[in-house]
Amino acid sequence: MELTKLIARWPALRQLREGDPLGLGKAAQSPRSASLVPRIDEADSVVPSICPYCAVGCAQLVYVKGGEVTHIEGDPRSPISGGRLCPKGQASKSFSTSPLREYKVKYRRPYGTSWEELSLEDAMDMIAERIVKTRAETWESETESGEPANRTMAIGNLGGATLDNEENYLIKKLMTGLGIVQVENQARI
Repeated sequence: MELTKLIARWPALRQLREGDPLGLGKAAQSPRSASLVPRIDEADSVVPSICPYCAVGCAQLVYVKGGEVTHIEGDPRSPISGGRLCPKGQASKSFSTSPLREYKVKYRRPYGTSWEELSLEDAMDMIAERIVKTRAETWESETESGEPANRTMAIGNLGGATLDNEENYLIKKLMTGLGIVQVENQARI
């Protein structure tokens, strides 16, 4: 590259030549940065959504291209979050697209040293059998003073932060119906 072309690309000279003495406009752009476009410009559609991580309910805009999530950002129209997301909400794209996401049920037997894959049906049957057995063995119809109890104190439920409000509502209803009173959520702790 000849010296004159190199000098012409020098930012300080471009600032003076292009009338941008503070270097806040075009003079501050490199050829690469001038060619960049926002990743949301290439989206086929924008889907309004709600962050699944806690009960706040921050609104999100989910950008989709070719059926794949390409970007997630806060929705500035939201009266709840005003377009802002916490670190978990901002990283929620990885909830659906991470290469580390598990798609199979993993189980480690008592005293086991490795994980094994189970079918979803086998895992659900195993959970149901254990709940029914434990509930039957530990059911309390009444308290020590003779008051109605209709509960089991041997089972507890701890929900995860990736459950949404509707899922948490249904889980709470199920646990209450089974007589399970220790129900908590990791997002609230």
